[in-house]
Amino acid sequence: MEDLNHIKEEERRDFDMNTEANRTLTFLDWPFDGEDAQCTSDKMAKSGFYCIGNENEPDLVRCFVCYKELDGWEPDDDPMQEHKSHSPNCAFLSAKPEAEQTVEDFLKLEAARQNNKFMKLSEQHVKEFERQAAETREQLEII
Repeated sequence: MEDLNHIKEEERRDFDMNTEANRTLTFLDWPFDGEDAQCTSDKMAKSGFYCIGNENEPDLVRCFVCYKELDGWEPDDDPMQEHKSHSPNCAFLSAKPEAEQTVEDFLKLEAARQNNKFMKLSEQHVKEFERQAAETREQLEII
């Protein structure tokens, strides 16, 4: 039951990242909010990113639609250009600005997000299966 609650909480958090305001709130200790920086927290959120950084990777961000994760930011990096460069097919990049979106636009973007999340989870499950298969193969070869 605890795993199910964790999944529900994670999905709720991911869904909440649909709004720029919620994405902005994730950049609590963003290292590039100085006057001369291009990749400020506001620009990061406008570019579809939210912060998932930690002590080891304080500038790790994820797009809420394509789930592309990027770190290693430099103060003069343009978040939108970096997004386009690393994930050119992300549906967020061709979406209308949040204030101009219709319900239909929002639902199309949400459908793209759900599809990308499913693909990411599927890839993780395949990798885990392959890891377990290799481990089992090694154990069988010992016998």
